[in-house]
Amino acid sequence: RCRTEYENRDEATKGDETTRKQFHAFVLFLAELYLNLEIKGTKGQVTRAEILQEGLRELLNALFSNPVDSNLICAVKLLKLTGSVLEDAWKEKGKNDMEEMIQRIENVVLDANCSRDVKHMLLKLVELRSSNWGRVHATSPHTEATPENDPNYFMNEPTFYTSDGVPFTAADPDYQEKYQELLEREDLFPDYEENGTDLSGAGDPYFDDIDDEMDPEIEEAYEKFCLESEHKRKQ
Repeated sequence: RCRTEYENRDEATKGDETTRKQFHAFVLFLAELYLNLEIKGTKGQVTRAEILQEGLRELLNALFSNPVDSNLICAVKLLKLTGSVLEDAWKEKGKNDMEEMIQRIENVVLDANCSRDVKHMLLKLVELRSSNWGRVHATSPHTEATPENDPNYFMNEPTFYTSDGVPFTAADPDYQEKYQELLEREDLFPDYEENGTDLSGAGDPYFDDIDDEMDPEIEEAYEKFCLESEHKRKQ
């Protein structure tokens, strides 16, 4: 089933809204699978599935090759979710794939007729990658960075906005309370509408904290996949 979806990637990115939405759910499902599926090597080492790593690169290429807004939003979500892991894996092989992806993004921002909001999302992603995907390193080899011992601990943290438009970051003492309010107030991944809906909101909340739970849309697609597979097995 996954192979069929994968092989039809170019057609899917050019399809109608329903086709593209289903394809995007598939892409993000594979991203979740890549992050969570562990494979034990012959020497007991744990690695990720290399076939998924290569597959995600080709899915990104397909999305950027058809740069309509919804495809670009999916690509941003995918890189936000897996970018740091993919880049580390590619670097281990001596590959420069992430640089190529960033170059494609910059070309899209310059040339594609996507909306201003989507271009802003792409630029924010490039900015995130330039900060090493927001990863903060320890101040010394033996000390883990904490807000107490590293003055730059919150430097790369994203900025959110309350319902009143007041900015806050993880450095804010009321961060957890304000962020929970943000989650309850709005869906961080609104479905894009062709009529120019503002994707970023007043302060571009943008999907900044990704937890271990699957997006409801991905979870629904995954459950449907499991049910259909079980039905075919019984047949």
